[in-house]
Amino acid sequence: MKVPVSPNPKPVSCNNNTNALPYQKFYPEPTSVLDLRRSPSPVSGKPVSATDPSLEWDEHVLQNFDWDSIMKELDFHEDSAPTLKSFPQVNSYESIIHNQNLQEFTAPAQTDPTQFLHSDFNGTCFNIPTQSLGSLDSSHNIGNWNVGFDLIQELIRAADCVDSNEIQLAHVILDRLNHRLQSPIGKPLQRAAFFFKEALQSLLTGSPRPPTRLASWSEVVQTIRVYKAFSGISPIPMFIHFTANQALLENLDGSPPFLHVIDFDIGLGCQYASFMRELVEKADSCKLSSAVLRITAVVTEDYAIETQLIKQCLSQYALELKIRFQIEFVLLRTFEMLSFKSIKFMEREKTAILLSPTFFRRLGSSSSITAFVTDLRRVSPGVVVVVDSEGWAESGSASFRRNFVNGLEFFSMIFESLDAAAAGGDLARKIEMFLLKPRIFSSVESCGRRVATPWKELFCGAGMRPMAFSQFADFQAECLLGKVQVRGFDVAKRQAELVLCWHERPLIATSAWKC
Repeated sequence: MKVPVSPNPKPVSCNNNTNALPYQKFYPEPTSVLDLRRSPSPVSGKPVSATDPSLEWDEHVLQNFDWDSIMKELDFHEDSAPTLKSFPQVNSYESIIHNQNLQEFTAPAQTDPTQFLHSDFNGTCFNIPTQSLGSLDSSHNIGNWNVGFDLIQELIRAADCVDSNEIQLAHVILDRLNHRLQSPIGKPLQRAAFFFKEALQSLLTGSPRPPTRLASWSEVVQTIRVYKAFSGISPIPMFIHFTANQALLENLDGSPPFLHVIDFDIGLGCQYASFMRELVEKADSCKLSSAVLRITAVVTEDYAIETQLIKQCLSQYALELKIRFQIEFVLLRTFEMLSFKSIKFMEREKTAILLSPTFFRRLGSSSSITAFVTDLRRVSPGVVVVVDSEGWAESGSASFRRNFVNGLEFFSMIFESLDAAAAGGDLARKIEMFLLKPRIFSSVESCGRRVATPWKELFCGAGMRPMAFSQFADFQAECLLGKVQVRGFDVAKRQAELVLCWHERPLIATSAWKC
């Protein structure tokens, strides 16, 4: 069914109180993935020129791709994330939900993991507290430490050289490690150490790191395939998708499904397939002909192929579900100049914002994050959802070594959980290469820059309040672990957050905030 379009939609203030019914209006269908929002400049009041080369992607390259074949290969909308219909209905399980509250997660005291390392690196063992998230924990895989311990010691010594500005010595250490860590094989910690060694060497030599955004459509397709396979064996992607989607749905509670999601970390967009199915269910319950979903994704300039693929896949799936759908892309550079003025708002829509620490890291300083939060509150969204998959970076430490060690421990946990889910083999290696390696390179690159105040403190300081997830959301999160039965994962609550843990160590934390 073709969605009716209006050539000139009426942008409005987010605080407009008009009584017009949103479902009586028509919504524009983007003519191109490159149809970026280019709001008037605050100086000239004129639209940014569409011919400005700094704002354009290589569209002629994108047009050469066989998008129909790519779509057929991916079968994008058949994601692995479960929907509400996959779980028992809430009325049937009220007593179960009432009696099965999640365990409260108590975060350990903040500990500097580097204090347990001998400064001369001549010790024979680490003195590691097993309950500290901030230290390399050997309590669940002693083999990680029994094999290649001296390699880990040397790698951390190289990271220590960055803090002391002994770059030449760091190169010498890394050259030695190149002969001993030649490939990502062995125990989880060893494999993580290989990628951290490669990332540190790339950072110190100034060589271009492997791009976090891929250059060819075949690599993008392969990455999505690997991600879908990852979603089928591990609860990590499903937990991220479900908790974010559930926070959005609970924001719509009691309202017609007319939602505008502003996404600052859209990734591959896979999560919106399951979310669209939920919107259809909600539209049916409200006796509406169709749901309305608008997505504005803030992306970097090197995201061209991904945006085209996301648009093609989601638009096609929305047509199949008969959802009135629009997706637009705003360049990060444009957003940095114009803030939320670069985004179009419409009458009577409910606005939700999705964030991650990746975006906060791009903002950099505490003052920049504070200014962003101030602008965010003026938009007055119904909910702000933060999916934190970088708990290791919460300390905000300026110490390169401390952040490096925290990151090494965190990703070794991911690798360990991956071994448990995939039982090793080719799939695990593909997940590490296509999904985890870019994240490791990005984390090492920013290890020395985390001096900003933790985002939670800035949120609370700006008057934002955390919102608790419903008991039904708690119960469904537990059901995810039953869908992918991997021993070692559990779900807990940490204040208002839902937390996915690996052997009681937090991996992913999702929180919802109210302005």
